[in-house]
Amino acid sequence: MIGDGSKGTVLGIMGGELSGRVAVVTGGAAGLGRAMVDRFAGEGAKVVIADLDQERVAAASDGQVVFRRVDVADSGQVRDLVEFAIAEFGRLDVFVNNAGIGGPMHASFLDDDLADFQRIVQVDLYGVMVGTQHAARWMARHGGGSIVNVASIAGVQAGCSQMVYRAVKAGVIQFSKSAAIDLGAHQVRVNCIAPGGIRTDILSSTTAHHRDGDSMAEKLREVMKEIRPLDREGAAADIAEAALYLAGDRSRYVTGTVLPVDGGMSAGYPGKPPAELGQGAGQDSGADGAVDK
Repeated sequence: MIGDGSKGTVLGIMGGELSGRVAVVTGGAAGLGRAMVDRFAGEGAKVVIADLDQERVAAASDGQVVFRRVDVADSGQVRDLVEFAIAEFGRLDVFVNNAGIGGPMHASFLDDDLADFQRIVQVDLYGVMVGTQHAARWMARHGGGSIVNVASIAGVQAGCSQMVYRAVKAGVIQFSKSAAIDLGAHQVRVNCIAPGGIRTDILSSTTAHHRDGDSMAEKLREVMKEIRPLDREGAAADIAEAALYLAGDRSRYVTGTVLPVDGGMSAGYPGKPPAELGQGAGQDSGADGAVDK
């Protein structure tokens, strides 16, 4: 049985799905990354948490899950991370490029001074590229592996605000597809997850510079609820379940794909039909969602 994830837990279909395997999760100290770490470990994997925030890692260095302080914007540190994982556990099967930052949200692109441009590009795009490269170099010599890159539906659909973040996440998606083509001959699979409408700290961080940042974040969640076909808000466990699928053998013939995990937001706006369409005997209410999309 699979839970709905609304309470942050999802039960797996198969036990020990990653037994005997080694995974690295960047940005694994909290949020989506920590959910992936726990999910992978629960399926038998040995996991390296790569993050800058060691204080938030409560269960590191227990033999199955270990911590490594890493800035993914530094290629040398990422190379050392791969070497550390192999030295610690003897192999590398899964590498998840999850670390990312959002940057401040502005009412209009005209108000954005682009001061955060370099750091967002370095962490969210360059970090993904060097993580993929260093992991793939080892995997290509040892029978292959799975690389999972975390993008966003902001990189799938155009929209206002956070232009740098949107552009960078779109770059992650195109890079992932290109890397999948390039690395396929080495049995290295590269796939992308595009989360949307997930309750994590990153949304609050994008509004923190506003005087009423918390209130603004809640308003944004309400807006997302209106444009989301599924009624419930997503949980980190939903992303972890997608990552587990892409990490393991169930997806052994899947590469170069982008998997939106967004409650249907990227499928289209669930516009509601005008009330008058539902009046009168025998009239169709438009409940199939075909009206006002």
